[in-house]
Amino acid sequence: MKYNFDEIISRKNTNSVKWDLAKDVEVLPMWVADMDFKTAPEILETISEKVSHGIFGYSDIPDNFHQSIIDWWKDNHDFYIEKDWLLPVPGMIVSLSAIVRTFVKPDENIILQTPVYNHFFTIAENCSCNILENDLIYKDRSYEIDFDDLEAKASNSKTKLLLISSPHNPVGRVWKKEELVKIAEICSKHQVIVVSDEIHADLVFENHKHIPFASIAANYDLLSVTCGSPCKTFNLSGLSISYIISQDKNILKQINKTLEIQETIYPNPIAADALITAYTKGNDWLKEMKIYLWENYQFLLKFCGEHLPEIKVISLEANYLVWLDCSFFNKTSDEISKILIEEEKLWLNSGTMYGKAGEGFLRMNIACPRELLVEGLKRLEKFYLKNT
Repeated sequence: MKYNFDEIISRKNTNSVKWDLAKDVEVLPMWVADMDFKTAPEILETISEKVSHGIFGYSDIPDNFHQSIIDWWKDNHDFYIEKDWLLPVPGMIVSLSAIVRTFVKPDENIILQTPVYNHFFTIAENCSCNILENDLIYKDRSYEIDFDDLEAKASNSKTKLLLISSPHNPVGRVWKKEELVKIAEICSKHQVIVVSDEIHADLVFENHKHIPFASIAANYDLLSVTCGSPCKTFNLSGLSISYIISQDKNILKQINKTLEIQETIYPNPIAADALITAYTKGNDWLKEMKIYLWENYQFLLKFCGEHLPEIKVISLEANYLVWLDCSFFNKTSDEISKILIEEEKLWLNSGTMYGKAGEGFLRMNIACPRELLVEGLKRLEKFYLKNT
């Protein structure tokens, strides 16, 4: 490989949320969704050049910002975007929050397909919205959408918006075209806005294909908004940058007004340049990184099969967050997570962070050098042997 993903880079004492939040320095963190890989050297070079200039005044969005996004989605997702469909934003959470505040009033309903990214709950709660949980159906180490339940909740007159995770975090599904079509049909019928968080769109593995929801929604009488970002793909979460995609200029205008009200309208200029470089020069790094991630996943599958046979590994179609069915322990997810930290010095996410439907599960971040993955699995095995 051209890039060294085996390199262990110490992140302790760097104010890292992942590595420095635990009070015990012995804890191995495999929880929050950022990687322990250095980002692409091309991006580092761009950032270094920007910093070395030494002047950090007010900046406009660079001329090639929009074109880099347009080219990336065309080349990687066969989706053609026009410049005026794009709205730059300082981050994904900022994007989602502004969208919800724009289109959902307090005490109206938002549908979440649980278990799902925990900040979806936070955004809805901060906007004083009611959350309707459309629990995914767990079957054969994978998940399906409960369309009957989705239709029932979408038909509620107070339901205004469906927030989807595509590809899905934490269950690792890449939604098929027919699934997205069914979502579009239901939400069009009941005039429910669909907001698609596609931050993991570039981390899809072979034999699966990410389909932008916007490409489906275009065929329906349906308001939809897609949110994208290079931050998960290129490990830039601390250098937050995102963009909103919609063919409806009026929608973008309304969201932009909310961003102005929130005083969150200006993206960081260093992050904007990092996005451009990621999307124009980062493909080689991304291809190798995805190969390494897949090999990590295969190693985990083999290890669990040999040493942790009662833990069911959910099929991973995208991203680097492995969803583990630990229900056989007869302990709650919170209990397992707490014991792992205290006794084995291993930090995994409790499944109930992602809604009640996550009970019995843990989420494990495998975007790390293999040596750290091996160590994390060995610590999990120690807990397993004590409790079987």
